[in-house]
Order: sequence, then C-alpha cells, then structure tokens
Amino acid sequence: MEPAQITLAIRSTLNTTCIIQQYMQHQNLAKRNRASRQRQRGDESDEDMDTDFSQSMGPGKAGIMVLMGQVHAVECRFWAWETSTDWWDRIALQVWDDSQWLRKFRMRKGTFKELCDLLSPALKRMNTKMRAALTVEKRVAIALRKLASPDSYRSVGNQFGVGKSTVGAAVMQVANTIKDLLISRVVTLGNVQVMVDGFAAMGFPNYGGAIDGTHIPVLALEHQAGEYINRKGYFSIVLQALVDHKGRFTNINVGWLGKVHDARIFRNSGLFQKLQEGTLFPDQKITVGDVEMPIVILGDPAYALMPHEAIHRQPGQ
Repeated sequence: MEPAQITLAIRSTLNTTCIIQQYMQHQNLAKRNRASRQRQRGDESDEDMDTDFSQSMGPGKAGIMVLMGQVHAVECRFWAWETSTDWWDRIALQVWDDSQWLRKFRMRKGTFKELCDLLSPALKRMNTKMRAALTVEKRVAIALRKLASPDSYRSVGNQFGVGKSTVGAAVMQVANTIKDLLISRVVTLGNVQVMVDGFAAMGFPNYGGAIDGTHIPVLALEHQAGEYINRKGYFSIVLQALVDHKGRFTNINVGWLGKVHDARIFRNSGLFQKLQEGTLFPDQKITVGDVEMPIVILGDPAYALMPHEAIHRQPGQ
C-alpha cells in the first residue's frame, strides 16, 4: 500500500472514531439531562433511572456500523432448486404435431388452445416479487399431463420444471374450474334428433342415449375402506354416464362409493328425476307394432324398466 493510501486510511479511521465518540457523548449528555429533569419532578425512582441510563450508554452495533458506512441496502433473494422447462417450452409447444399431442395430452393442440382460452379468466394469476406466476397454458398442460398418464406428481413436475406440490395444485385448480365453467356447456344433450338418427342407423330406433356405470380406482381412507371396495375387488368411486351415439357424455353423476349398486345411484340421480317427469327428451313417439314408444335410453338390467328406458339383456340373461 502506498504511503499516501496508508495516511488516508489512518485519517479515515481517526475521523470515524471521533464521530463515534461525539455520538456517544451526545447520547450520554441527553440521557443525563432527561434523568435530571425526571428526578426533579419525582416521576421516576432511582432504580428506574439507573436502569434507563445504563441502557443508553453509547450507540448499538447497528448504529456504529451505519456511522462507519458498513451497512448497505441489499436486494432480498429467495433460494430455489434450479429446474428446466425445455421439454415444455421447446419440444411440446414448438415441435410436436397433433398425433404427439393426442398421445401425451389426449387432445390436439388446437383443442388445448381453445380450452386455455375458456379457462383463462379463472386461472390467470398475477406475478409477484418472489416469482413469476405459471401461465394459463402451462397450468392447464400440467393438469392434462397428470390426468392423461399414470406418472407421479414428481415425474410430471420434472417435465415442466415445477415442484410436485405445484402439480397437485394445478390439477385441482384446473379440474374445479372445468367443473364450474364448462360442465354445463360441454356435457349436454345437444341436438336430440341427431342422436335419435344416429342410434337408428345402429339399429336402435327412437333411442336418445345409452347409460351405464364405470368404476374409477381411488386410494380409500383406512377407516372407510369397506365402503369403497367394489364387486370387482378394488377401491373406487362410481361414474354414471349417459352417452350419445358417438360415446360422448350427455349427462353424468359421479362420487358414489364403489360398493353402491348402479340401481341405487340411478334412482338418486338427477337423470332419474328428469325421466320420471318426462322433461329429458321432447315428446316424440314412434309406433312399434300397436304400441307408441317415446324416446328411450338403453341400459342393462341394473336399471329399472321405465317408460323412457329400454333394458338390453345379453344372451343368457
């Protein structure tokens, strides 16, 4: 170090020392004056004054560091694992064609974009100082990838560069938003005459749908395992579905425990109520022999025979 630099450093240290001493003297003098005034008024006991005076001796460590110029404002930073989003950003979005989208997400890219547009008002999030929010497209893609594959949350998260908790949150957010915004628009009867014509072309005249139940495997709660086990020997919840001639859902009821029979689920569903009231289909009848037959739905023997339901029995039943 040059002599001039050494001299400058010593001078700076001496100046800092003087500033600290002056600060301490000023603080002590102010405290003594305040204690003297309090003693004259008799507002405070000697013990209190001694305690207060001892606590006021000199500046704290933070004050000294500020005076010496050693404290600087720093930007808060949050630590996180380094992740990669190349699979989603560079491959799925930019390279894949519709056939690859169908295999991985069970829908074409155009359908995916349309779905994102419909869900965007409810799923869009604001960026924060801590991190940028997931885009609607990425949030929906995470949910679709998890629902379309048996992969674990961690595996799906690795593909999109997010944590497994983020995957779980995305699945629930997207599923609830679809239920709230789209179910009534997508799962609907639509054009009844088109369905009737479609079933007629398959050999079922004046049919408006086919009904059955399917079991969705779940992990049952330990104290309720017996309620979830179905006749096939695994834990499930039941989805009752009415479909059109192309197999598209037109009415669904989901959530019953696996052990519950299809007949009970049907009789407690909104579909049953509409059939009883005759409000599901228009009053459109055809004559079969000497009997007028309204629009009916096709079901197996688990579903009770009703004016608007025809039971199809397999050979031997």
